[in-house]
Amino acid sequence: MICGTDEAGRGPIAGPVVAAAVILDPNNPIAGINDSKKLSEKKRLALSEEIKQKALYWAIAQCDAEEIDAINILQASLLSMKRAVEALPVSPSKVLVDGNKLPQLHVPAEAIVGGDALEACIGAASILAKVERDRQMLEWHALYPEYDFAKHKAYPTKAHLSALTEHGPCPIHRKSFGPVARLLATPDK
Repeated sequence: MICGTDEAGRGPIAGPVVAAAVILDPNNPIAGINDSKKLSEKKRLALSEEIKQKALYWAIAQCDAEEIDAINILQASLLSMKRAVEALPVSPSKVLVDGNKLPQLHVPAEAIVGGDALEACIGAASILAKVERDRQMLEWHALYPEYDFAKHKAYPTKAHLSALTEHGPCPIHRKSFGPVARLLATPDK
């Protein structure tokens, strides 16, 4: 009952940070799991479905932009991972966390830098988190097409920063993040 947990969405300037927790079935292995950033979108989508079908347990949780602004992105990342682990219908015997910090959990946990490429359960969690966050960014794109969230998923690309300057922030922009905070500090926005 080893659980892996990871998050997606620390770097973007809008939208939630999403985490997943996954307990894989050792008797039903899944080929191709890796750090979600090293996989194509097509491969991530296929693996996401396979993970949901074959894992013993999985859960997804998040912190929205308002929470990120209130507690900072590191704390929001840890909180979303804690929420994902606690959303599992069972208590894992141990949690493996991608990175060098641990969320506050009531079970033993170990932080592993680069864990999403080293431990299949963490890699599976990174895939579920990334696919879910990307899905949500497509929904936000439908509400706020002027920002083109479908293309850049709210990362601070040149096109996104240009749209932010032209239109000002929308409700899902993270007000504490540099580019958004600077714009909000400008009196005419």
